[in-house]
Amino acid sequence: MHREDFNILNQDIIYFDSGATTLKPKVLAETISDYYNNYSANVHRGDYDISLKAENLLENSRIAVADFINASNNEIIFTSNATDSLNKIIFGYFLNYLESGDEVLLTLSEHASNILPWFELAKRKNIVIKYIKLTDDHKVTLENVKDSITDKTKVISIAHITNVIGDVRPIKDIIAYAHQNNILTVIDGAQSVPHMRVDVKDLDIDFLAFSAHKMCGPTGLGILYGKYDLLSKMQPLIVGGGMNGSFSVDGEISYNEQPYLYEAGTPNIAGIIGFGSVINYLNNIGMDNISKYEKELRDYAVNRLKEIDDIIIYNENSESGIIAFNYKDIFAQDLAIYLNKYNICLRAGNHCAKILKEEISIKNTCRLSLYFYNTKEEIDKLVEVLKNPNIKNEII
Repeated sequence: MHREDFNILNQDIIYFDSGATTLKPKVLAETISDYYNNYSANVHRGDYDISLKAENLLENSRIAVADFINASNNEIIFTSNATDSLNKIIFGYFLNYLESGDEVLLTLSEHASNILPWFELAKRKNIVIKYIKLTDDHKVTLENVKDSITDKTKVISIAHITNVIGDVRPIKDIIAYAHQNNILTVIDGAQSVPHMRVDVKDLDIDFLAFSAHKMCGPTGLGILYGKYDLLSKMQPLIVGGGMNGSFSVDGEISYNEQPYLYEAGTPNIAGIIGFGSVINYLNNIGMDNISKYEKELRDYAVNRLKEIDDIIIYNENSESGIIAFNYKDIFAQDLAIYLNKYNICLRAGNHCAKILKEEISIKNTCRLSLYFYNTKEEIDKLVEVLKNPNIKNEII
């Protein structure tokens, strides 16, 4: 599907690591190159044509991102990555919102970026971190959320789709129940926004974080979405140029309105403009088409992997394009290195989900993560290599 748009696929590689970062289509490099070569000026500062062009295209990208998730333009903040977005949410808003003894609900399958900032906040504010119990398939259910909530629960912070188990959480139901109990929600959308249609208004999301580089966009660019009223109460963690209206020698300061209040300094102009072109690219393919095709690929991959007796799949019944597996008696990293000999790229390790081992009783796994540019033929090649009868001897 649209493989001709990715120059890197001409190198005869099989790329199964889109959960870490996706490949980049030609349109991204072309758009970024156009900025650097033809109108490389700063934004929000110049009264000349190329500066105004850069500013206009940057703001067009903000509009494109807002439309992509059905948000308002002033609810979209450009950050460095999803990790940066989550830190800004947690320390910019919840540092002042939460009080000692308040409870935050997470899960054991969360990415480090949605755990470590809460741990740090717990040290500062004496809040309590609790974990929603997962099912035997390592999934989150509304019932388990209900069982975890107490009258001290103030926040539920979970991934829409987790990066190892790959389960698609019922966040619409979870958010609706949370709001009935005056609980705010933070959604890590790093693995969902690139792969499915996400409508923040329909889902009633309070805060959402995701990264451009996991959806064919540039590295070093993240998105922070928040409801306007919540963002208006968030404190900027970085202050300086671009986010202030005025300041005087006696320390009197007037800050700009959101979203610029939270975008101090020169932004990643080329990346933001490039991301706008990528949003248009994904829209042209169609997010529903991407979701449907990925599900078809996933079902095919699971069925093919199950042909191998020594393959252990940890999330067979998950719905996303993420498949976590191991080969019996072969260390995950050793298997990944072996597959690299055949130009097959996939991730091995704990995938930044270091406390997931408490749930699945294994520290390291291989992770196959699919995107729309993958094919069944690539999956067949992976299975062919894994079926090598001498695989264990060759690795050892």
